[in-house]
Amino acid sequence: MSARDRILDAAATVLREQGIAHATTKEIARAAGCSEALLYKHFAGKHELFLGVLSERSPRLARPDELVGTRTVPENLATLVARLMEFYVQSFPMSASILGAPELLAAHRQGLRRLGAGPAAPAHQVQSYLDAEAALGRVGPDADTTAMARTLTGAALFEAFLAVYEGRDEVPDTAEHARAAVASIRL
Repeated sequence: MSARDRILDAAATVLREQGIAHATTKEIARAAGCSEALLYKHFAGKHELFLGVLSERSPRLARPDELVGTRTVPENLATLVARLMEFYVQSFPMSASILGAPELLAAHRQGLRRLGAGPAAPAHQVQSYLDAEAALGRVGPDADTTAMARTLTGAALFEAFLAVYEGRDEVPDTAEHARAAVASIRL
């Protein structure tokens, strides 16, 4: 395993345990079994490590174009919502402390903009999928795909928050919660 991969794995663990506001590069380097100098050779700092963990060590949504026209729309949406729950459960412990640290939050916003990402990105991905299915006639012509995507993303976020709040590392009955969220919207 490369030093960069060891550092990212260690960062994922330390950031999930302590949150970005409290974790230090020294602790991450120690957990990776390397020096801080080596850590800084691969990453500019803690914020860049955080973004690396989010982009490389967190569950990803299926690409919308891979799902379009496959299975049923509710099945595909349930898959997307379940993956969102997994992502949010893993990212909450790392990122929650950012909201109370204005400087970190500003740096986080900047970093996500550089990546072309942000908190609205998951809803945009779900909407992109729904729009493509609507173009195929598999979603009603009057469907508000923006509202549907935000509803589903919000449901995933809420279930993940409840799980993390209760000290869980996953949403209990993820697939069932995902199907129920999808059933709540009118396709």
